[in-house]
Amino acid sequence: MLDLKFVRENMDLVEGALRRRRTAVDLSGFEELDRARRETLASVEKLRAERNAASEEIGRLRRENKDASALMERMKEVSAAIREGEEGLPGIERRMEEVLLSLPNLPDPSVPDGQGEEDNPTVRTWGDPPAFSFPVRDHVDIGTELDILDFDRGAKIAGARFCLLKGAGALMERALINLMLDVHTREHGYTEVLPPFLANTASFIGTGQLPKFEEDLFRVAGTDYYLVPTAEVPVTNVVRDEILPADTLPRKMTAYTPCFRAEAGSHGKDVRGMIRQHQFNKVELVKICRPEESMAELESLTADAEKILIRLSLPYRVVTLCTAELGFSAAKTYDIEVWLPSQGRYREISSCSNFTDFQARRAKIRFRDGAKGKVRLAHTLNGSGLAVGRTVVAILENFQQEDGSVLIPEALRPYMGGMERIGPA
Repeated sequence: MLDLKFVRENMDLVEGALRRRRTAVDLSGFEELDRARRETLASVEKLRAERNAASEEIGRLRRENKDASALMERMKEVSAAIREGEEGLPGIERRMEEVLLSLPNLPDPSVPDGQGEEDNPTVRTWGDPPAFSFPVRDHVDIGTELDILDFDRGAKIAGARFCLLKGAGALMERALINLMLDVHTREHGYTEVLPPFLANTASFIGTGQLPKFEEDLFRVAGTDYYLVPTAEVPVTNVVRDEILPADTLPRKMTAYTPCFRAEAGSHGKDVRGMIRQHQFNKVELVKICRPEESMAELESLTADAEKILIRLSLPYRVVTLCTAELGFSAAKTYDIEVWLPSQGRYREISSCSNFTDFQARRAKIRFRDGAKGKVRLAHTLNGSGLAVGRTVVAILENFQQEDGSVLIPEALRPYMGGMERIGPA
């Protein structure tokens, strides 16, 4: 959430930044609410001053045995007007907060202007896409023939956009989760947490999914619980409503969770295979840090996610999202995209974002800084380290062999009992 005072005092700047994001937002309603709030406060303060002065005058008249009834009648009117003004303020402030909750974060000045993914500049690439001497197949055909992916039974159990993994496929998914968590905890210094896979409304408001994106979530009927769409929600909210000691920053946490997404508005997109599922596994990276360190922490968080792909020998590139592509809460984002031979292009496997103080203001994530113990808002960051299902897809396609088998990356073999290849059942 943006700071109320900042928006009030920098209306043109905020509107300009939102135009950079290609966000159509009219702040005139906010200005009217803010004006009404300030006018109401000024009126109430004026009436209170009148009441205080009248109280002294009534006391003086009584001491002098003079008639104070007219003034006392006036004070009844004043008290009623004060009460009316005070009762109206919460409604005005609530509507102002609703406007602020609907506004996305402002893009960092370093974010390039753009209107779509074609405007996302490439920062770097790693590895060469493999060259095949045989017709390339996609992960659906490979996994089905190897009997490790079963889309028909996944659909029978749950419906479209679900997949049943079995045998070496299920083992690979579990192995990847363990590999990712081991690398991030043992080599990158993250603390592993295992959060609830359900979270309440306050948690979703804190990270920015609510109230704007409720249609993308699965809600448990009759409760205040939603299934988590990413571990970003529960892990960031570990420190919600807390004031952290400055010497504990940055806090680095990693978590495995299943992720549940309604994929509203994605009809017809990636309907084949495991690219866009209602349920998928992911290992998430979350950081809580000082404001002055957050851009450097974004670089290191992105590098941490990249190292998983390097470990698995999967070619990838890193792009900077342009202004129109930024997520709602993000000030700056790097997308890591892995090469998929069947599509002949790179596809997102991780988004690494700096949210600056946007989430921290909503979730009241603060730290006590300096000798005088000044309380400041922290900055929050997160990124996938990585999306596990898409990593399975990338391995099946990049390591496919002409005989239909799939080689297992060397780094993953110890997690799969020494298995070197997945062959026909």
